[in-house]
This record gives sequence, C-alpha cells and structure tokens, in this order.
Amino acid sequence: MTKQMMSTQDTKTESKKKKWLILLLLLGLVAGGTYYYFSKKTTPIQVVSGDYLPDIKDAKKMSDKDIKAAEQKVVDASKFNMVIKSQATFESGESKGSLYIQNPVANGYPIDVVIRLDRTNEVVYTSGAMSPGFEISGATLDKVLGAGEYPATATFNIYDPATNQKRGQVQAGLTLQINA
Repeated sequence: MTKQMMSTQDTKTESKKKKWLILLLLLGLVAGGTYYYFSKKTTPIQVVSGDYLPDIKDAKKMSDKDIKAAEQKVVDASKFNMVIKSQATFESGESKGSLYIQNPVANGYPIDVVIRLDRTNEVVYTSGAMSPGFEISGATLDKVLGAGEYPATATFNIYDPATNQKRGQVQAGLTLQINA
C-alpha cells in the first residue's frame, strides 16, 4: 500500500473514533441527567400569603334562639301578602265603590296598585303609593265605565323601602261591577 492510502485510511479510522467518542459522551450526559432528574428528592414549598386569623377576643357563639330569630327576619323581609277583594261594586261609573286594597304591616314594602281591564288592557284605576299598614276601603275609578261586569287584573308593584326602586310585582284577578 502506498503511503497516501494508508494516511487516508488512518484519517477515516480516527474520524470514526471521534464520532464514537462524541456519541458515548452524549449518551453519558443523557443517562446522568436522567438519573439526576429522577433520583433528586424534591420537597414541596409551602407558600404562606397574607395575615393569619387573630385569636378570639370578645366574640361568642350565637344561641340557637338568636340564629332562628335572624333567619326568621330574613324570611319575613322576603314575604309579600297582597290583599284585595275579588269584587268591587259601583252604583255608577262615576261613583265611589267598594274597592278594597290593603298593604299589611307585615309586608314591609311600599306598593302601588294598577287595575287594568282584561279585554282592552286599559288602565281604569291607580292607587298611588301605599306604605305598609295602609288600605283603600272605597275609591272612584280613574276612567268612567258603563253599566256591566268587567273582568280586570290588579298589578301590585312592590318597591324597595330604602331606594324606592321597583323590586317586583304580583297580580290578582277581580271583577268590577257597574250597576248603572
């Protein structure tokens, strides 16, 4: 063999040795990193944020009686009772009749009542504001009606006593009887 061929072969062999050496080093690093990653025991870090609840000073547990009274107050505040007679009779369309509406003291909410005819949806009576404990025991209709029976619906608009904002409404049916 010639010297030149021998030197090319030596270079190729040396190049292969270097490649194998680099490959073995890489495999060693990967194996070492994997071992380190899975063998290292980590302890969770507890993060404490903010202040701790202070010790009890003057507070005491509410009695069952106090808890029930507080719960009943919430229930009572959410109740609403409407009171209206189902028949209102008027001698004529212009006279005062037996219209009866009440806002019981237990309600706790001011109301106004609007009565509309079922057939035409026309407003025939408005009560104006009524605080709890007020009632209407006779009234004249806002619109003159001819003789006859008129099926109607009374809408009770319920208002928040603190803000005077409307909170809801309930309805009841009634009949307006005009005799002449």
